[in-house]
Amino acid sequence: MTDSKNIGLVLEGGGMRGVFTCGVLDYFMDNNIDFPYAIGVSAGACNGLSFISKQRGRAKFSNIDLLDKYKYIGFKHYIRKRNIMDFDLLFHEFPDNIIPYDYNKYFASPTRFEMVTSNCLTGKAEYYEDKSDKNRVIDIAKASSSLPIVCPITYVDNIPMLDGGICDSIPVARAIEQGYRKNVVILTRNKGYRKEKKDMKVPSFIYRKYPAMRQALSSRNSLYNAQLDLVDKLEEEGSVFVIRPQKPVLVDRIEKDINKLTALYEEGYECGKLIEEMNL
Repeated sequence: MTDSKNIGLVLEGGGMRGVFTCGVLDYFMDNNIDFPYAIGVSAGACNGLSFISKQRGRAKFSNIDLLDKYKYIGFKHYIRKRNIMDFDLLFHEFPDNIIPYDYNKYFASPTRFEMVTSNCLTGKAEYYEDKSDKNRVIDIAKASSSLPIVCPITYVDNIPMLDGGICDSIPVARAIEQGYRKNVVILTRNKGYRKEKKDMKVPSFIYRKYPAMRQALSSRNSLYNAQLDLVDKLEEEGSVFVIRPQKPVLVDRIEKDINKLTALYEEGYECGKLIEEMNL
């Protein structure tokens, strides 16, 4: 593999499909593969945090083992808290008590790490990095993971935010803008996947106070497909090395089937070995 000191790492989201990324990153940690810069969206942001703190297996344990134990995804949570996921458990109990997050190692890491959110006021992506305030780190990760409609709006610095994937699902352009002309991109869909061309029609009562967010949601499909087109183009040119599932993914964004999740994690670990073929 080429020396990764000038290569960025881009982590797509995808909800529970992010267990694929968990597998890839665990392979990287097992083989001491690191990067000077990384950027993650939604589940990619959460998985990236465990990668930067070098807590091998933590993301898998959170996404599979603890899901099986705590059942933290489901409409029972939406009925109780208007959130399809138990954010109190995920972003407070887990990192503070159940599977402690190593903030000290994260803060000391030389790797720059950006997390992507979507600004409800502007309908644009925001890029945050913080290596000093653990509460703000959690706010950013939570905002980056706040799925539209089924999760409440989350605030970062008193600004209303939602899932980063709404406005920048695959932030390879951001990585290039930050000076990383070569990048490893981890996707959670197979090659050739595209969303329906027809854009989403947002009901009039959804985010009425945030017209820019309504517009961003309505054009989400076309934006995502354009980003995949860009990744394919950069891949052909040789400036990105893409690691993605090798076959259509059967795992849903809010998947709860432990067997499916485990199989996708294991596929991710095997696909992580492809990094040895990289020649950027």
